[in-house]
Amino acid sequence: MSNLISDYLGVHAQAMPLREQRMKLIAGNLANADTPGYKARDLDFDAALRDAAGSGGNGLLASTSEQHYRTGSIDGLNPFQVLREGVQPSLDGNTVDPDAERAAYGRAALEYRASLSFVESKVRSMMTAITGQ
Repeated sequence: MSNLISDYLGVHAQAMPLREQRMKLIAGNLANADTPGYKARDLDFDAALRDAAGSGGNGLLASTSEQHYRTGSIDGLNPFQVLREGVQPSLDGNTVDPDAERAAYGRAALEYRASLSFVESKVRSMMTAITGQ
């Protein structure tokens, strides 16, 4: 049954958890904008979405072996989490650019809202078909 719903919702069923994860990473960057030595992090969204679509479509990142983690992964927690190079790193080694992070967060929030609107529309049409109203 879960597969039917995933098929009905399309790519947005896999994209929404990944978009949420990316927003958390960007928010973490903003929270650590003044932390010495902190490196800005991001999610390789396209690669993560391709992996999620290929892992049964449940939207979760799947790995069956330690060798599947990319070399760019941080702490081995997420194979698609990458360090974002700073345009102009600060003297303390922090690579977070607050203006760029706010812009990235705004765009990520807009993309999340677009996926959410699409899912809401699909669920609303499904409820209309079920209830006949």
